[in-house]
Amino acid sequence: MLGLIGWGLGGYRLLSIFVFCGVLLAGALYWYADRVAVGLTGARELPVGEAPGLHSAVERLAAIAGVAKPRLYLMEDGLPRAFAAGRGVRGHVLALSAGLLSAASPAELEAVIAHELAHVRNRDVVVQTSVVVLAATLLEMTRVGGWFSRALLFVFGPVAAAFVHLMLSPKREFAADAAAAAICHSPHPMADALVRLDQASELVAFQGSPATEPLYTINPFLEEGLAALFVTHPSVGDRVRRLRELDPDWREKLRAA
Repeated sequence: MLGLIGWGLGGYRLLSIFVFCGVLLAGALYWYADRVAVGLTGARELPVGEAPGLHSAVERLAAIAGVAKPRLYLMEDGLPRAFAAGRGVRGHVLALSAGLLSAASPAELEAVIAHELAHVRNRDVVVQTSVVVLAATLLEMTRVGGWFSRALLFVFGPVAAAFVHLMLSPKREFAADAAAAAICHSPHPMADALVRLDQASELVAFQGSPATEPLYTINPFLEEGLAALFVTHPSVGDRVRRLRELDPDWREKLRAA
């Protein structure tokens, strides 16, 4: 796109300059997108001394998943949520909210962490992080318009949302759920975690850039207005049903217990 713009404005010479700038931009996005994603969510790095048990659990689950231990970040808000971002199996971060650490049971917390590590192993984070940063940049560009910002939002908002939906498939969440079930040796902690996160999202107020929706384990935004354009997650009910089907005898086991 930059090359076409350069060709239209100044021919071959400007095309070369624009393409070179595009390559630099793509490189910067690849190496620093995880930091931008962390900045968009207001997370801070979580040192080992502040949560040694959590670091140990993440290191163990990362070894089972076959990825490097991520850098841990904390989002200091009450909404249970988590996300992974980065370049792949050797360059990624994991952010957990204070609400998730306090509300989830140990088994549910491990399942959510395993889900995010599955995104890392499947290299979903490369696409997710890049798409989120680009979409968020388009939305932020509307703020510079002053009185013209609403008109810019009507133009850039659907464009950013279309780009997100074009690049991301809901199937990635089903695959990560199944991988989390395998890592935790049971699908039920992940199913229970999804139910808890869904219930909490209805009780806790949350504000943020709707372009960050693809990062989280479930959609934390109300599906209305601009946020409705960026919904990429399948329904929680469908995800829970698929997880329960991995252990079709779970009801009988529950009654026996």
